[in-house]
Amino acid sequence: MALTFGFALADAQVGSAQTGPTCTPATLNNSALQPGGVTVSPMPGSRDASPQTQISFLGVPKGKLSVLSVVGSRTGSHSGRFIGYSQGNGASFLPSRPFAEGERVTVHASVRVGSSKQALLDVFAIAYPDAITTTPAAEHAGSASEVQRFHSRPDLQPPLVTVGVNSPATAPGDLFLAPYSGVGQPGPMILEPNGGLLWFKPLPRYTSATDLRVQEYAGKPVLTWWQGDVSVHGYGIGEGVIADSSYVDIAHVTGGNGHQVDLHDFQLTPRGTALVTSYFPIRCNLSSVGGPADAGLTDGVLQEIDVKTGLVTYEWTALGHIALSESYVRARYVSVPEPWDYFHINTINLDKDGSLLISGRNTWAVYELGAGTGQVLWRLGGKHSSFKEAANLDTAWQHDARELPDGTISIFDNGSYPKVHPQSRAIIVKLEQQSHTAALLGELTHNPPIVSESEGDVQALSNGDWFVGWGQYPEFTEFSPTGQVLFDARLPPSVRSYRDLRFPWSGLPAHPPTFVLLASAKGGGTVYASWNGATGVALWRVLAGASATALSTVAEAPRSAFESSIAVPAGTLGPYLAVQAIDASGNVLGTSPAVSESSLKAAG
Repeated sequence: MALTFGFALADAQVGSAQTGPTCTPATLNNSALQPGGVTVSPMPGSRDASPQTQISFLGVPKGKLSVLSVVGSRTGSHSGRFIGYSQGNGASFLPSRPFAEGERVTVHASVRVGSSKQALLDVFAIAYPDAITTTPAAEHAGSASEVQRFHSRPDLQPPLVTVGVNSPATAPGDLFLAPYSGVGQPGPMILEPNGGLLWFKPLPRYTSATDLRVQEYAGKPVLTWWQGDVSVHGYGIGEGVIADSSYVDIAHVTGGNGHQVDLHDFQLTPRGTALVTSYFPIRCNLSSVGGPADAGLTDGVLQEIDVKTGLVTYEWTALGHIALSESYVRARYVSVPEPWDYFHINTINLDKDGSLLISGRNTWAVYELGAGTGQVLWRLGGKHSSFKEAANLDTAWQHDARELPDGTISIFDNGSYPKVHPQSRAIIVKLEQQSHTAALLGELTHNPPIVSESEGDVQALSNGDWFVGWGQYPEFTEFSPTGQVLFDARLPPSVRSYRDLRFPWSGLPAHPPTFVLLASAKGGGTVYASWNGATGVALWRVLAGASATALSTVAEAPRSAFESSIAVPAGTLGPYLAVQAIDASGNVLGTSPAVSESSLKAAG
């Protein structure tokens, strides 16, 4: 495919006080493989690159690539470093200094194909960033009775979880959510199958977490989540976190090209990279869609990040591929301080053929992006759907589009805001590529009905069940294949959890168990023991003795919840105490440090 650029001879500029820059390319969907099968980012012809952008070459080893020149029309020639990706499939040129806002950048490079070298050309323009506020979204008040508290871990104060339905027929696995915004501490949270707390990591005020899930990294299961600030503008400013089964952070994934990782999706790939969303507010002339001639616009950005090096291996932007006119959000009343979120990317799904399935909330559409090229191959929903859709299929403001193993697609159809459908629903869609038709195979709704203006997810479980998080409405439900409610629970009304999921999980914390003694006036007392995140504890054992190195068992009790109570008879205590966590086979999983009884009483 021939690449076209369509730049005027003059640089893109902010004109008068009433006219902003053109931020859309002359040719949409212009991304394509260059000679040798190389994908170059930023997209040729784009006008939305960051001043801090690197130039990414993906598809061949670094040794086959050469960067000949990088020249800004205002800043001149740029030197820099050329660093290879850890996967061995490309490299990024990192300029030693930023580009200038509004300038045109011309990149000349080459790739060795066989015994010859072929030219690579990339010409793009630098955007004018919109310096909007990063004020966190408002918190919501709640009642102190809606917070969990523990004797042995007073530092943990997660919101209460209320379980309404809990059938023994649910799928195996624990529950993964990340409460924020309301009562209690924010942070990633794992619940046991019955809804009881298993693990919680409290985060500071105004630091939120979303999208806690189990993924695989370096061949091992890991926990991943996003954490950062949730902006009043509806997106996140933060990073992705990867933690091992001992709950130790092993990687923090930050955005590249001057962007920060957004809250909406954080997906690891088998090739050691992370797919992340990001939001980039820029200046833009919106008069073509009925908006101000000088306004702000929030670009939807997809980046693939090499986890080991932090380099951007690939970048895709909504402005480069999706017309402004596809949005269902009006541009009339936006401004520079309040930018127009015309696309709102909220899902990235890596399909089995290497293509990407993404969701644009504000265009009401799901898009299939070609592997390697990023070209939009088809649309489902929105103003220009590639499929003739059944009358009951139309989606609005949707989230969490995922391709399932059988090729069908699951979508959380919010239907609001503004309200389009009477209630939110999880739907399963079958696409017929030859006939270009789309059919609704099934839908799941809540009783009583829920209308969720934002967030939400639907997960296909291994046994055929469906797990649905109702987004802004803090409830999560498991359905059988026939639609029967098997599990239903909720957080306090003031709390939000962007996604709620179920996964099998095995965790053994790196830190030891903790305990506290509430002594009785008649001697003895009650020991409260916990081990935040331990999945295999079946029994708690209390040890006591004359010294920290001479302890013996004085009491035992089955593990009953996150925090278990163990009655200790009079005359058996101290002066030193410890607890042991025991698994179902009688093996010691962990032992707390020995603590003097007097210090425990003082602490209690």
